[in-house]
Amino acid sequence: MKNEVSGRVRETELLKAAINSNRPELIAVYGRRRVGKTYLIRNVYRNETVFELTGLHNGNMPDQLQNFHLALAQFDKNKSYENVPESWLEAFQRLEHFIDSNKSSKKKVVFIDELPWLATRKSKFMMAFEHFWNSYASNRNDLVVVVCGSAAAFMVNNIVRNKGGLHNRITRKIRLLPFTLCETNQYLDRLGIRYSKYDVLKLYMTIGGIPHYLNYLVKGDSVDQCIDKLCFEKDGPLRTEFKDVFASLYESPERHEAIIRALAKTRIGLTRAQIIDKSGVSSGQRLTKTLQELEESGFIEWYTAFGKKQHGAICRLNDEYCMFYLKFIENSSAKGASTWINKANGQSYTSWLGFSFELACLKHIPQIKTALGIAAVDSENYSWRGNDAQIDLLIDRADNVINVCEMKFSSAEFTISKSYAGELRNKLNAFRLASGTRKNIFLTLISTFGLKQNAHSLELVQKELKAEALFVF
Repeated sequence: MKNEVSGRVRETELLKAAINSNRPELIAVYGRRRVGKTYLIRNVYRNETVFELTGLHNGNMPDQLQNFHLALAQFDKNKSYENVPESWLEAFQRLEHFIDSNKSSKKKVVFIDELPWLATRKSKFMMAFEHFWNSYASNRNDLVVVVCGSAAAFMVNNIVRNKGGLHNRITRKIRLLPFTLCETNQYLDRLGIRYSKYDVLKLYMTIGGIPHYLNYLVKGDSVDQCIDKLCFEKDGPLRTEFKDVFASLYESPERHEAIIRALAKTRIGLTRAQIIDKSGVSSGQRLTKTLQELEESGFIEWYTAFGKKQHGAICRLNDEYCMFYLKFIENSSAKGASTWINKANGQSYTSWLGFSFELACLKHIPQIKTALGIAAVDSENYSWRGNDAQIDLLIDRADNVINVCEMKFSSAEFTISKSYAGELRNKLNAFRLASGTRKNIFLTLISTFGLKQNAHSLELVQKELKAEALFVF
């Protein structure tokens, strides 16, 4: 089975392992819109899939059952049924009969895509699906059932953590995240697009590692030209993507958008109490549910505060495109060709790149640990806030060291100035005093092209990393 999927090595191996197992498999795949879930499953299982159904967005129960009927007719060469099933119990019974008619002893895949859209109110879809798995599919060692959805919180609550008929039935799960920098670079290479790592990094910090977005890039265009065409020209596919993403994922996306907008206004993140204050979303179960939905979809991430366990955790916006959209696209008065090319060298974008580079580093902590030679050392990651200082990434290690990571984006070697050296000293002293730690504190500076050595760097920096260290698996 040749793999035509760029990156996704672990996920592809997991899916292939299900084909080679000697047991029935129920696999849940979830992740945000446009991240490549359907593409991954179709490519890995293109030779084994015997039935595929994709839910209809905003379809009611009759729509969904009609859709099922048409999908089954495509796969069932005998065209066994003329009428649309009247219930999901009947629909799954028809699917069972169809699978029974396949006499092959090889593993067979049933792929149900966008399952949350199928589970409409009062449809009893989940009841019927649970019955299908428990009474039929779980008794067939030749069957792999893959359920997939972009509404990640629904998938987690109703499939992965199901407390009813599917409790502990999931055999494998995949939370598909956007590409890493390494995977993005590989994907672009597959598309025939050759950028330097510096330009790949700038592109990644603008639209993120979303495969669907990367597919819009045009070979031979510079990164700035690509951003112009995607985000600023009249029919640019990412000009309205912000609204489209949330509308497709959530029934009432107003709270989700309000929280995203509040987080986009600060580089240091917000506590839960601050989110309530800044977003206008009131405390309670709705807020908890909204935050969970955003986290499961990968739009936000929580960072534990050093010495405070979960209390005082910091929430940060974790989506590059959302940050770029809210800063530069939404309220831009200029539109059309060359809009971005004329803005790309402005001070506002330069400052924003520094913030976005910090996010890129926080998404690649395993790569940072590998570059530091501590991948095998037990460690925990934290953020820290003092009265006059903040540290976005602390790596608290079991070998009596804490790496205090500073992340700086620049177009050349980074130079520690006298004033910045003073800030670093104050930050390190404040952290040592506030934390009371007796561990060694190693200042680790991560920059685009490395650090220009001077008296300040030699005095303060214990370890330096270049951005290319982020481009590994």
